[in-house]
Amino acid sequence: MNKLKLIILILTVSCSISSAQEKTLFIGGIAHLGNGEKISNSVISVVDGKFDIVANLSEIRIDPQAYDTIYKIYGKHVYPGFIVPNTTLGITEIDAVRATHDFDETGSINPNVRSVIAYNPQSKIVETVLTNGVLLAQVTPNGGLVSGQSSLMYLNGWNWEDAICKIDDGIHLHWPSSYYNTGWWAEQGETKRNKKYQEKIKEIHSLFEKALAYSTSNNLLDLKMESMKGLFSGEKNLYIHANYANDIRDAIDISKLYKIKKIILVGAEDALMVSDKITENNIPLILNRIHRLPKNEDESIDAPFTQAQKLLQKNILFSFSYEGDMEAMGARNLPFTAGTAVAYGLDYEEAVKAITLNPAIIMGVDNKIGSIEQNKEATFFISEGDALDIRTNNVTHIFIKGNKISTDNHQKRLFNKYKKK
Repeated sequence: MNKLKLIILILTVSCSISSAQEKTLFIGGIAHLGNGEKISNSVISVVDGKFDIVANLSEIRIDPQAYDTIYKIYGKHVYPGFIVPNTTLGITEIDAVRATHDFDETGSINPNVRSVIAYNPQSKIVETVLTNGVLLAQVTPNGGLVSGQSSLMYLNGWNWEDAICKIDDGIHLHWPSSYYNTGWWAEQGETKRNKKYQEKIKEIHSLFEKALAYSTSNNLLDLKMESMKGLFSGEKNLYIHANYANDIRDAIDISKLYKIKKIILVGAEDALMVSDKITENNIPLILNRIHRLPKNEDESIDAPFTQAQKLLQKNILFSFSYEGDMEAMGARNLPFTAGTAVAYGLDYEEAVKAITLNPAIIMGVDNKIGSIEQNKEATFFISEGDALDIRTNNVTHIFIKGNKISTDNHQKRLFNKYKKK
């Protein structure tokens, strides 16, 4: 055999091996599909990194010999990977050590700042969050009026390029607050009007006017304005961080004035007070952390817990987040905040949806992730018990794009190291 024929043979064999589809079967699990549906006795197959069969085991015939690997998961729970939006996870490591903070850039207006290139997939925090079922994070810069661009990242990868799910999905605008509270979290003081509110609003008008003019011109390259062009074409979301009802109204009106295509409200604690305006403009919400005190001292103590159910009744699309103190390490608790909403009236499968399909819809990736459905990416996990309950969440298997991921983490390694000492 001459060298040319040998090379062709080797290439043919290697191509046939690489094109062979890995087939995996999961039978008997309680499947929470993420789209509001549940299959109590499921059969799920993964072929070449994507879901193929998603059905009730009693309604379909399966040939076990057609699969390379079979998992018998009777009684265990299956979920799409949970998604934590609006987080500094992966761009901060130790809250008390400023040198580990990569989320706050110098200056007030930084739409060109990109969180993606600062993301650290080797973070010890990331792996602890991953092993609670949170498999993706919208890594978001913070600080200033316009903090920069977020990106949706898988919580697995050798480097930030490996971890990308959707790059530069939107720009984050921290709307000035028309009021501010004095005092502290344990003893709230008087609420006062922000005298500089209108001054900040003028600054936002000026920014949008300049960006809109730039988007239709052939001016010399301006990195800040260039990064904002996607807001007018619909390629990027505008995430508006606002809580007071008055601020939400102003934010919506000004965004519409400048013809910004896709608006998402972040925080939105007073959303129920302006629900008509939100539904009229079809604006989705990323809610503040549920485990918090009410914003106003005269509100019911359970207002943050019941907000989700009330928003659902008004057909407003929302997702949960974990923004606030220690948000990176606390992101592991995202599923338990959804569980709290269930305890206060939200349907269980709707709570799952609020941390799976809903954030995927908001970020424009629901065509490939967010639910366990045929032809979608097989990014999911298996838990021995209810993953929304801190007492029973015990993740035994993790898969990202069909690849099995270790459930080990830094805390487990330390526990095993010292448990016999």
